[in-house]
Amino acid sequence: MAAFYMSGFGNEFETEALPGALPKGQNSPQKCPYGLYAEQLSGSAFTAPRGANLRSWLYRIRPSVLHAQRFTATALRDWETAPARDMSGLPVGQMRWGPPPAPDESMTFISGVKTMTTAGDADLRVGMSAGVYFVTRSMEDEYFYNADGELLVIPQEGRLSFFTEFGLIDIGPGEICVVPRGVKFKTRMLDGSARGYVCENYGAPFTLPNRGVIGANGLANARDFQAPVASFEDKEQTSRMIVKWGGGFYECKIGHSPLDVVAWHGNYAPYKYDLRRFSPVGALAFDHPDPSIFCVLTSPSGEAGVGNVDFVIFPERWQVAEHTFRPPWYHINVMSEFMGLIHGRYDAKPEGFLPGGASLHNCMLPHGPDAAAFAQASKAGLKPEKLAGSLAFMLESRLPQHPTRYAASLPVLQHDYADCWSALRKNFDGAP
Repeated sequence: MAAFYMSGFGNEFETEALPGALPKGQNSPQKCPYGLYAEQLSGSAFTAPRGANLRSWLYRIRPSVLHAQRFTATALRDWETAPARDMSGLPVGQMRWGPPPAPDESMTFISGVKTMTTAGDADLRVGMSAGVYFVTRSMEDEYFYNADGELLVIPQEGRLSFFTEFGLIDIGPGEICVVPRGVKFKTRMLDGSARGYVCENYGAPFTLPNRGVIGANGLANARDFQAPVASFEDKEQTSRMIVKWGGGFYECKIGHSPLDVVAWHGNYAPYKYDLRRFSPVGALAFDHPDPSIFCVLTSPSGEAGVGNVDFVIFPERWQVAEHTFRPPWYHINVMSEFMGLIHGRYDAKPEGFLPGGASLHNCMLPHGPDAAAFAQASKAGLKPEKLAGSLAFMLESRLPQHPTRYAASLPVLQHDYADCWSALRKNFDGAP
């Protein structure tokens, strides 16, 4: 089944899989077309201001009360939820991992999530978690929704299809998708096993950052985000519904598919974005701006200008600044940074930071280019240069990120990571 899309971030969409399935003129008529049930899914409080009010009306074969009955507790190993402090036993410090090995077992997207860091508190609707996922099996008669937060999925190898209540979303490396809190879905492999990164956002839904003095154009443009058109399953078969709620996992048996939305309209829906459409900006003379110019999406916090989670990428781009140290500079800041590499080499860490790997630089811990990157950048001829063939990302939060037991136990944890700076030498030549 092919995936079809509508464009525009945060738009009010309407779509129907059968002609006339959308009621005309009102949201909840006495009788809906085709004998459907009207149901509203709200991603914000009813009284949220108009610009922040998120909801969609779904017209479905059965109401969701028949999809979630008589839950029993279950477990998904290695998927952790904040608060989860002091789990790893690791001392504070800069951390880096090679690509985690895929477990030798059958895994769907849901059972294959492995949390590496957590921040904040899911019950308080603040913070996030970051980690990896592995997929070796499609979800056929298994369905899932997350009541704790929305999911940002970042493929690194292999393509996946997300069959959601709203329709189909197909993604591969270089793309992302976001599945909002409360949206049911199942995931299928499109061309064999898959792996990547995943962020669970407990806070305000991701949105586009304000551009400020950049103005009306550039960075991630709203028109390039795509929401699915309506597509549904009308399947009578014993199935398993799993929900994540309050950090726990619960399941129930149902006799049909919950992906039975024949039509929908609203502004609360899953979406995808091709990271290759990001339009970077940068310095044209000397120095370079803060990495916030690479922000694709942000989850705002209650503090203006400080993100609950920022999703930042470092894409292909030209570097032209003169008399400038071009890689990211050494810095200490209040944000905590979980980084991953989708493909290529990251210019500040040309060795040791591998595709599929990750690093964690927590708040107020110094970090920056390794010794080799510093030496090369300090003496390089500064001609226009294209950083090509590389795509890295960062999940940045105002909250400290705590490593999990899974992250601490990985054999690819680089305990000697800090040695990448050990060759930095005193160059001071102004002593009397």
